[in-house]
Amino acid sequence: MCVDNIPGRAEERVLKMAVWIQAQQLQGDALHQMQSLYGQHFPIEVRHYLSQWIEGQLWDSIDLENPQEEFKAKRMLDSLIQELQKKAEHQMGEDGFLLRIKLGHYATQLKSTYDRCPLELVRCIKHILYTEQRLVREATNSSSPGGGMLDSMSQKYQQINQAFEELRVMTQDTENDLRKLQHNQEYFIIQYQESLRIQAQLSSLSTLPPADRLLREPSLQSKRATVEAWLTREANTLQKYRLDLAEKHQKTLQLLRKQQTIILDDELIQWKRRQQLAGNGGPAEGGLDVLQSWCEKLAEMIWQNRQQIRRAEHLRQQLPIPGPIEELLTELNSTITDIISALVTSTFIIEKQPPQVLKTQTKFAATVRLLVGGKLNVHMNPPQVKATIISEQQAKALLKNENTRNDSSGEILNNNCVMEYHQTTGTLSAHFRNMSLKRIKRSDRRGAESVTEEKFTILFESQFSVGGNELVFQVKTLSLPVVVIVHGSQDNNATATVLWDNAFAEPGRVPFIVPDKVLWPQLCEALNMKYKAEVQSNRGLSEENLVFLAQKAFSSSSINPEDYRNMTMSWSQFNRESLPGRNFTFWQWFDGVMELMKKHLKPHWNDGAILGFVNKQQAQDMLMSKPNGTFLLRFSDSEIGGITIAWVAENPNKAGERMVWNLMPYTTKDFSIRSLADRISDLNHLLFLYPDRPKDEVFSKYYTPPLSKAVDGYVKPQIKQVVPEFATANPDPSGGNTTYMDHAASPSVSHPHNYGMYPAMGDSMLDADGEFDLEDTMDVARHVEELLRRPMENQWSGQQS
Repeated sequence: MCVDNIPGRAEERVLKMAVWIQAQQLQGDALHQMQSLYGQHFPIEVRHYLSQWIEGQLWDSIDLENPQEEFKAKRMLDSLIQELQKKAEHQMGEDGFLLRIKLGHYATQLKSTYDRCPLELVRCIKHILYTEQRLVREATNSSSPGGGMLDSMSQKYQQINQAFEELRVMTQDTENDLRKLQHNQEYFIIQYQESLRIQAQLSSLSTLPPADRLLREPSLQSKRATVEAWLTREANTLQKYRLDLAEKHQKTLQLLRKQQTIILDDELIQWKRRQQLAGNGGPAEGGLDVLQSWCEKLAEMIWQNRQQIRRAEHLRQQLPIPGPIEELLTELNSTITDIISALVTSTFIIEKQPPQVLKTQTKFAATVRLLVGGKLNVHMNPPQVKATIISEQQAKALLKNENTRNDSSGEILNNNCVMEYHQTTGTLSAHFRNMSLKRIKRSDRRGAESVTEEKFTILFESQFSVGGNELVFQVKTLSLPVVVIVHGSQDNNATATVLWDNAFAEPGRVPFIVPDKVLWPQLCEALNMKYKAEVQSNRGLSEENLVFLAQKAFSSSSINPEDYRNMTMSWSQFNRESLPGRNFTFWQWFDGVMELMKKHLKPHWNDGAILGFVNKQQAQDMLMSKPNGTFLLRFSDSEIGGITIAWVAENPNKAGERMVWNLMPYTTKDFSIRSLADRISDLNHLLFLYPDRPKDEVFSKYYTPPLSKAVDGYVKPQIKQVVPEFATANPDPSGGNTTYMDHAASPSVSHPHNYGMYPAMGDSMLDADGEFDLEDTMDVARHVEELLRRPMENQWSGQQS
């Protein structure tokens, strides 16, 4: 995230600069975690002496996935080394001498380490800063007054960390018991060898004279009896130790499984759900560092317990004692293998999803990550990941473990990638940077389903071994559903399919089933999320806006939000069936509004200058109570991606009567010629933005500055908009040559049948709603181009005359 020099961001930077001071106050496990961030790759002394400089840099502005950012990273590295050398030069005195040498050495070391890979330095420092901030935040929350005031997230984290501490104690306890068992068994074997030696001595007595035999035999038999009694007693004790140890391992594995369920089935699934909603414009899913640290702790605990169980099995084989322990150990070994298998396969995830609207022959990227790869040393033999596109039916078969015979539904170029280990962050990931869908094989469609409703998914799969080929895992993960298009015109319908799927998919569903109808409030939430993301605004859809959309969706006139609470909207109503009297669907209309806002009107929406979601009758009712020249901006009902100006003015044909006029809708094409603010500036009869804001107060900061005076005998032409019925003399202060664009208006009067200037539906350019149809009017761009192409001499002679 780039940090701009604007109010608020500066405060954020000041807060960040206190991180190192707070990090030094950490205690216990948090302090240990903080210290473990540093080493030869980045010495803690460098962090300490350059803390302000480090925290003042814009590390987040560098995209680690973009190789072209390496130049910026190299500058950061050079600056860091320069700062380090400067700090070294300023060290004075006896202590300063040693520190000067040390800091100089670190400068050389960092240059040597990162000179060829400066992006790794940025990755390292970003990881350090992120982790320190998290540790400080967690420590601040846990130490705040009133433990009951911790938010639910902090409480959950605390419970998970407490469970890890409990697991650590239990694992250490079984480790101690195992060592004790091993020691006792070794002593038992020594005594067993002693009993064998005594038995050998007794056997050898037969070769002695009877007198000697009688003299020695009683003591040997007594020794043998004592040793055998001890061995019998000790064998029972060893068996009890083994059973006790197995029972403890059972309890540890139960807690491990429970902890793993919380982390994988709750936390990781929630992260994936946030990732899915982020595809609809929801908040970013957040980093994986916390999840990875938990998964790594799980992997460490599981592996330690697995090794303990294997050692217990080895002790049993070394000294077989009849009893139930063999069956218990087999069961434990099977359980621990299941647990580690579930951990490895579940933590093979897609960190960066491929685009969900995927166009053929277009480059796209994705990132796959194994959260436990570093801890299990998978990177020692880097695995390769393969990406394949498969259909919904193939995905269903895959999850049922049916043989899909390596089927695919298309061909992806550059679909193989080796996983790379980043030592500074401990992440193992594969970055697919240049994939491209060369071709797609579509399945037979059902009923009214269109190609933009057909869902595919990218299957990522790999194979790797753990523990020196002890365990080999086949891992697979599916991307979020993707809709494949071949032309940009299919984008809006494909986006509708993706939005519906992301918003209403249920956890653990069969691919890729979604409900056919949803409650209106649920859809409102999804539309609002998408709108705010597309328009990049904190100003979302108000309740009044959503009522307007409900009226449009359900062809209703009710203005009461409660009337729509329990209404449902089907997928067909959303984007299959056209709105009544229109040739476009509800979604296509809404998407057109977002496109227009995103490309041209974003600042005006953020300023509150656009009401937008108001129908023609509402606009008339609102304006008729305001002074002449009051206007508002509303989205066209009849035009996809159109916005119109409605204003109140006198009826020129009837004294004392006022009318509401509606300007022919503007679209993206119009705003690519002249901006909305300039068009409003051109129209002198527009005075106040509804309800009563002077238009210049709202729009003047967006006006295009006046053109410069003529240079070398040439004057630049200027485009101005006029509405002929309302045109007034307005000399151009810049002295430029002005080209006027006619823009027609349709009136709405307080008496519906008295249109004054235009008889009802008498003008062929008016559509059924009394608005002009852009299809039937002149092509403004071509008209302007023709005017600008006229010989300059003619224009000069016209002016001189």
